[in-house]
Amino acid sequence: MDTKIQERAQLWKENVDEPELAAELADLLAKDDDSIVDAFYRDLEFGTAGLRGVLGVGTNRMNVYTVSQATQGLADYLNAHCENPTVAIMRDSRNKGDEFVKAAAGVLAANGIKSFVAPRIEPVPVLSFTTRHLGCDAGIVITASHNPAPYNGYKVYGPDGCQIANEAADEIQASIDGTDIFAGVRSMDFGEAQEKGLVEWVGDDVIDAYLDAIQTVSVPGCVAEDGSFKVVYTPLNGSGLECVTKILSRVGIDNVVVVPEQREPNGDFPTCPYPNPEIREALQKGLELCDEVKPDLLLATDPDADRVGIAVPHDGDYKLLSGNEVGVLLVDWLARLKQEAGEDVSRKVVVSTIVSSAMPDALAGKYGFEMRRVLTGFKYIGGQIDMLTSKGEGDRYLLGFEESYGYLAGTHARDKDAVVTSMLICEMAGWYARQGKDLYEAMDGLYRELGFYLNGVVNVTFEGAAGADKMARIMKGLRAQQPLTIAGYDVEGCTDYAGCVEMPILNKDPEDPAQTLPAANVLEYRLAGGHKVIVRPSGTEPKIKAYLFTTGATREDAEAVQDKLAVAAKESLLA
Repeated sequence: MDTKIQERAQLWKENVDEPELAAELADLLAKDDDSIVDAFYRDLEFGTAGLRGVLGVGTNRMNVYTVSQATQGLADYLNAHCENPTVAIMRDSRNKGDEFVKAAAGVLAANGIKSFVAPRIEPVPVLSFTTRHLGCDAGIVITASHNPAPYNGYKVYGPDGCQIANEAADEIQASIDGTDIFAGVRSMDFGEAQEKGLVEWVGDDVIDAYLDAIQTVSVPGCVAEDGSFKVVYTPLNGSGLECVTKILSRVGIDNVVVVPEQREPNGDFPTCPYPNPEIREALQKGLELCDEVKPDLLLATDPDADRVGIAVPHDGDYKLLSGNEVGVLLVDWLARLKQEAGEDVSRKVVVSTIVSSAMPDALAGKYGFEMRRVLTGFKYIGGQIDMLTSKGEGDRYLLGFEESYGYLAGTHARDKDAVVTSMLICEMAGWYARQGKDLYEAMDGLYRELGFYLNGVVNVTFEGAAGADKMARIMKGLRAQQPLTIAGYDVEGCTDYAGCVEMPILNKDPEDPAQTLPAANVLEYRLAGGHKVIVRPSGTEPKIKAYLFTTGATREDAEAVQDKLAVAAKESLLA
């Protein structure tokens, strides 16, 4: 075993006094070297998404020590840049969430920083809203989003409600690197911090203000007023139940049936160990309930309620729509309603990511709105909202979305928001129902009008230290030798986002200056026939993703190309 890893393990053995972690470490030390190596071969990296990892003992794990060390780094950063800083702190239903919240608040208090702490679990977008609403200098949320049950995470938000910028993350990481994980962290008992006025509970008035803000983007009159519109909803044992049901009730949707097995918060996620609304397994309990109660729609929010998936009854079955499809439907519907109301839709701005569907480009051609593409990560969409609002043009923002089931309408937050999106999806479904269509039929109509823009993702997982090295070699190899063809299609162009790349914008105002995207470990291959492949390592999981973009006059044509590109991605690009 590497000497450095041995030294780290020994240091933890001498200093860990948390009983559960001490017992786990003793068990690890009695096992084979691989278990110890995976726990200690690196520190969890504090990137712009904060920390995320498996719960357990070690420097490569989420535990009270790694959380406290990260918070010390944040405290150093805030005290260096802000006068009397304050921080909002929230969590979702993940295991150890309450422990991590109290540890973070205790570290901040010991550094003279006051925290506003939510007394119960809340959706991530509530944290984004609260940070702005209370005028905090930062926000912390304990969540691992849709990762499997063994994970938890630690995200940091700036005063604008966006996840922190790259420069701030780098400075915080530098402080973390210079902080001894045991001797260098200041801490205070949570109860003592309360007594000293350095911890204050977030009141229900803040949650009400959040819901008030969401309700301003509601589209009244879409859903039948007789109460016949029925929704099956599952929070997937996460944090969405209270806010989603409250906002639906506010807009007249009270006929909501909650999946009983997934109603209560539970960090073990016993009915779906991978609580990701992108996959059918996570929706299975909801689909079984749909067979009984026959709703108009199935909604599923992930544990931190920033993403939402849906299933639509159609021809006796339930069709799952993809994140891209729901985003396209929302853009088209909102633009259509604005146009019918006499608004100048060409003033509007839609923001999506470079790995999301190309179909909004066709909608931009149809309606004339400005279509902006940013890097993966909703903070970049939030940044575009800030740019608009700072110029007094917040009303231009129509929608932001990413392919991974994240959407935001309204400017109340700077992160994706399943609460506002659940409301709008229901209203959109009700509107189409009055036209005699379900959402599946509405999407099919758009495909037939604009072309079949299909998307797929190939994921290849690389676990542990060897896996991290393998991913780095794959990206280095692709840069060293660009493929000339992929699945028989000529590569007509390649963009390496590691350099300074100009943001793609359609219908751009010629008087607006060009925007440059931050450097990113992403490669884009544009293929003959209008198809495309984008390769990027995941920022939150040990995997490389190949995003596949195909077009065709028919679904069959586009799917045939998808199949070819998927095989090529597995056998050559990511091998």
